[in-house]
Amino acid sequence: MNQTTDTSFPPALAHGAIEEVFPDVFVVSGAMETVLMELDWQFSRNMTIVREGDRLILINSIRLSDEGLAQLEELGRVTDVIRLGALHGRDDEFYLDRYQAQYWVTPGLEEEAGSAARAMAPDASLPLTGASLFRFETANVPEGVLRLDREGGILIACDALQNWLQPDEHFCDASRERMEGMGFFTPANVGPVWMQAAEPEAKDFNRLKALEFRHALCGHGEPVRDNAHQAFSATFDRLFPS
Repeated sequence: MNQTTDTSFPPALAHGAIEEVFPDVFVVSGAMETVLMELDWQFSRNMTIVREGDRLILINSIRLSDEGLAQLEELGRVTDVIRLGALHGRDDEFYLDRYQAQYWVTPGLEEEAGSAARAMAPDASLPLTGASLFRFETANVPEGVLRLDREGGILIACDALQNWLQPDEHFCDASRERMEGMGFFTPANVGPVWMQAAEPEAKDFNRLKALEFRHALCGHGEPVRDNAHQAFSATFDRLFPS
């Protein structure tokens, strides 16, 4: 583990505690600060942590505080970092440097991610047992969803699938007001900004509906438990009526 260059990466922002949502599957929610459309934004985002033995695989990484890193290291050792979407990745380099982890990305992100990154593929091995990659084939920006063959099927998404029910403590007032008007606070949603940027076609969502899953852990919002397939399928049908 290399801690000598921690200050050369974007700083840790406010975040909560790591919570175990399924056996050996953890989520932590924290803040994101960025500039979009020449406006300052602050909202929440989620990191998912999957443990296999003593290995930890980080998905949609969030840099944690020293206290948060201590909690993380009590769970195991970070061996892999997965980037699913083009609009995330702010904190990946911090973890790659600190833990000398292997970097995995959705195909199409290799050039931005660097030469050490390995592109995932639906028919290739992944750093998770019983996992598969779903890739949005019609989207203008690279985006993937992982499916874990656990608990009846768990989807781990980035920006395409969201479940913001209401603003939380990581939102600033201006972002909350803008995002309320843009329809972000909708259960089992497809991300509005992602939809605008990616312009995906219905056939991708028909393929996603064909997967077997009960739960979804998204890059933004609350976990969707037990009824994720029904809830997201209803959203897909609403957005892409036949």
